[in-house]
Amino acid sequence: MTPETVAESVNADMLVKLLQQAIGIPSVTPHEGEFARWVHSHLSDSAWDRSLLAPFDDTRANVYASVGQGRPSLVLAGHLDTVHADDWKSHWAGTERADPFAASIIDREIWGRGSADQKAGICAILEALRAIHRSGCRPKGSVTALFVSDEESGQPGSGVSAGMKAAMADGKVQFYDMAYFVFYTEPTTSAIYTAQMGFLTADIALTGQSAYFGRPELGVDALRAGHHLLTALWEHSDSLRSQPAHPLIGEAFLLVTEVRSGESIAVPGRFDLSLIRKILPHESLDAAAQSIRDITARVASDHGVEASVEFTAPRDHPVGGTPDETPSDHPAVQTLGASITAITGDVPRIEAAPYWSEKSFLSAYGIPGVYFAPGDISHAHTPFERVDIDELVAATRTLAHFVASWCGLEPAPTIN
Repeated sequence: MTPETVAESVNADMLVKLLQQAIGIPSVTPHEGEFARWVHSHLSDSAWDRSLLAPFDDTRANVYASVGQGRPSLVLAGHLDTVHADDWKSHWAGTERADPFAASIIDREIWGRGSADQKAGICAILEALRAIHRSGCRPKGSVTALFVSDEESGQPGSGVSAGMKAAMADGKVQFYDMAYFVFYTEPTTSAIYTAQMGFLTADIALTGQSAYFGRPELGVDALRAGHHLLTALWEHSDSLRSQPAHPLIGEAFLLVTEVRSGESIAVPGRFDLSLIRKILPHESLDAAAQSIRDITARVASDHGVEASVEFTAPRDHPVGGTPDETPSDHPAVQTLGASITAITGDVPRIEAAPYWSEKSFLSAYGIPGVYFAPGDISHAHTPFERVDIDELVAATRTLAHFVASWCGLEPAPTIN
């Protein structure tokens, strides 16, 4: 049995129906429970040796599965949750796209919330392993599936990687000492994303003293101090951009995303801003955070205001998300590239994620990996989210070919 034969065993019609079913189960953060149970039900078949639905609070769960026992091993990972679809219905009202969970097929594209981000990737994993089993084989190396809740941000009290943190802590899947590679199914338009940016977000508050406009000498103008803080932060961003760019990720920079200040006919006593900082793989998150603290403290001291800095999105680091990179000449990256060429005839594209996601949690255990899946991240989180069927099928066949090539194949055990 060859990887090409395994890839040919992918059933395109079943794959499309599988994705339509997945889209039809809303799983907006933090309401992933029903979809987690659905995924678990599809992992409880003969393509896998074992599967587990693992709750980590009253309503939410992660899903695990594994097959095979040897090396080289592989982790196939993804997240179960999606962003909300609040603007979808109003945008498409009165059209065939109006229901974000209907999974309508229009011009050979499957539309719906979560179609690309990232239910297509999850369904590709399910069907790829079924294709291997359908061909009478199983992976010789160990394959672990890891599907987590709470990756997406934006919903109150969620989006802090609670699911991945639970997976790293609960010990239910013992892949840390044996996994050679992780394949995380964020949408990449079927390119291989070997690198991702890191990030931190911060809320900064400057507190002065409000005073009636007729007696401004009694106040301490936080807005004036804020003006100087903005200038200092933008100068810091310019200095970051002047440094060498990463060949795939580009420049580091800082972006001020919101500013709030002002009093009614009075000296403004408070100034607030929010920012996000892009972190490159060679940079330190701790050092980036300290630079922001130092800039803020200097401005506050110069202008007689009090200051606070809060880092608001801790993921795999107390102040944010860690950057990550796997060398493009890693054997698994080369194997995946060969699988892309074998299935599509195309030269593989090596690119970087224009986002942060959770692969870096696994990198902390010394497991290199990439993002790869059908779908375009530029459509995610919008009313235009969809997946091209031909790309979905090709990516799933590529994944089946890659698993067979990387892990090897052996005959599936017979049941008497």
